[in-house]
Amino acid sequence: MCGITGIFDTRGKRDIDRTVLHRMNEAQFHRGPDEGGLHLEPGVGLGHRRLSIIDLSTGQQPLYNEDKTVCVVFNGEIYNYQALIPELQALGHTFHTRSDTEVIVHAWESWGEKCVERFRGMFAFALWDSNRETLFLARDRLGVKPLYYALLDDDTFLFGSELKAILAHGGLKREIDPCAVEEYFALGYVAEPRSIFKQAKKLPPAHTLLLQRGQPVGEPREYWDINFTLDNPISDADACAELSHRLEESIKLRMISEVPLGAFLSGGVDSSAVVAMMAGLSNAAVNTCSIGFSDPAFNESEFAKMVADRYHTNHHLDVVESDDFDLIDTLAKLYDEPYADSSAIPTYRVCQLARKHVTVALSGDGGDESFGGYRRYKLHLMEEKMRSALPLSLRRPVFGALGKLYPKADWAPRVFRAKTTFEGIARSSVEAYFHSVSILRAPMRNQLFSPAFKSALGGYDAIQVFNQHAAKAKTDDPLALIQYLDLKTYLVGDINTKVDRASMAHSLEVREPLMDHELIEWLATLKSSQKIRGQETKYLLKKSMEPFLPNDVLYRPKMGFSVPLARWFRGPLKQRVQDALLGPRLAETGWFNREYLQHLVDAHNNGSRDYSASIWTILMFEAFLRNVMETGEPA
Repeated sequence: MCGITGIFDTRGKRDIDRTVLHRMNEAQFHRGPDEGGLHLEPGVGLGHRRLSIIDLSTGQQPLYNEDKTVCVVFNGEIYNYQALIPELQALGHTFHTRSDTEVIVHAWESWGEKCVERFRGMFAFALWDSNRETLFLARDRLGVKPLYYALLDDDTFLFGSELKAILAHGGLKREIDPCAVEEYFALGYVAEPRSIFKQAKKLPPAHTLLLQRGQPVGEPREYWDINFTLDNPISDADACAELSHRLEESIKLRMISEVPLGAFLSGGVDSSAVVAMMAGLSNAAVNTCSIGFSDPAFNESEFAKMVADRYHTNHHLDVVESDDFDLIDTLAKLYDEPYADSSAIPTYRVCQLARKHVTVALSGDGGDESFGGYRRYKLHLMEEKMRSALPLSLRRPVFGALGKLYPKADWAPRVFRAKTTFEGIARSSVEAYFHSVSILRAPMRNQLFSPAFKSALGGYDAIQVFNQHAAKAKTDDPLALIQYLDLKTYLVGDINTKVDRASMAHSLEVREPLMDHELIEWLATLKSSQKIRGQETKYLLKKSMEPFLPNDVLYRPKMGFSVPLARWFRGPLKQRVQDALLGPRLAETGWFNREYLQHLVDAHNNGSRDYSASIWTILMFEAFLRNVMETGEPA
């Protein structure tokens, strides 16, 4: 796991300033503290920070082909590299290392842009081919590894694993994109391909970008997509057996390492399944790491201990005080963009704990999206049954009117919130799902934003992110559609972003076997009833894990990895919230309605409403302005 960065003169061969490239590279020192390397030639500069995992002695980067005409900097792991080496050797290539990185340069020479289709893993890389005068960027299929890029006014092209590397160049305009702000307040993150800055973009997952000297910078090209066919006739019993085999194979691939390796163990189904499979594949005891909370309402550590005891793991538990909110500014600096998932706090802590014992950790991330694990999926399917009974042309006016008339009852269990139900039935499937996952929903954003900011948006609404993906989903199955949306948005923008930055802050590599693209392709062929059956989420995964895990782990209510925001904001963070939401920093932007900010603070403090998620989102935006926008130094 590493950090990559670079500078490319799209016009010609202007000299690259080594000092600037070095500064960009060192901005990502935390991603690779073991070694650093640069490649410079007229018009091109590549930088790399290395966290040594495989081929410790000869895997240094930048790495070259035999005659040094092809150079690559690479972040991630190609898990099937050992199978690709003999194939490439048969094509005449000579290998000088035992690293997965060298597979990339030779695969490029033999297969060109299509080389990415042969790679199984998590990756972001930049490759320079001096013979073709071509720079080639690529990102893995599920967006596990990040890659930012920007084209400056003078046609200089920059890229980096994190936005801070591009900011370190000094030439990027820190001009915020209003559309990115709209997406952030709706979703809690800025969705691909947008970044918070107008001049910078994220390379979307499963895309490549080819740049040629002297040519305009084109658009990224998609090389893979998920196709929910749902046409596999396999029985439940056979599917359970095959799933166990596929999980074992995916996990085995990700256990290749020359440094200490372990796993996160939250006590949930996904991480417990990964640990159970690892234990069966390992001769030695598996290293496991868990975070517990002093507040029992948020503590899952007893379930993690059940699994650790069953498989005799080397288990490490750190108990975090429930008032662990000192990370707000640390997180703002770490993420570079506004980012509002408060579970970044415990994720940061569990990565901190894991790094004391291992350099590589396997996680259960991606399981909810692929296996059908979110509670919101069940609620959406219930609403879909009601929506399917009447056409949208009738539902929208009738239930829309009922939704407006019915009083709001956030205090009640969701099943009794008729206003929410009426509003959901009045929408299309995509609109309803977007509404359900939004942090500040459309009516709240309408009150939050000032007239000046709405004017700057020019009519843009973050739902366009979902509409664009839904148009490509190739399925009208209610569950498959929202799984597709989550795999394209929430998994990438929230989950993968959270884990990448939190882990790399501690120079820890995290591998996600449940995000193996071959596993996900197979799961997309299964019927939706094998994912959610009745009220049971992750039906097939739980059934397949019954021989391996206790029922108390498999069938208990889902808790999630959360922190007590509502109590923080009425207690120890009360003044901080007041200062941030009602202070000068947000006011000076001219983007926010101060009366509505006052309402959020007052209503939350007096207990009439729980605005904790909204307040956290605004609090982290203010922290971004303070820690990234207001510093004269690179973020």
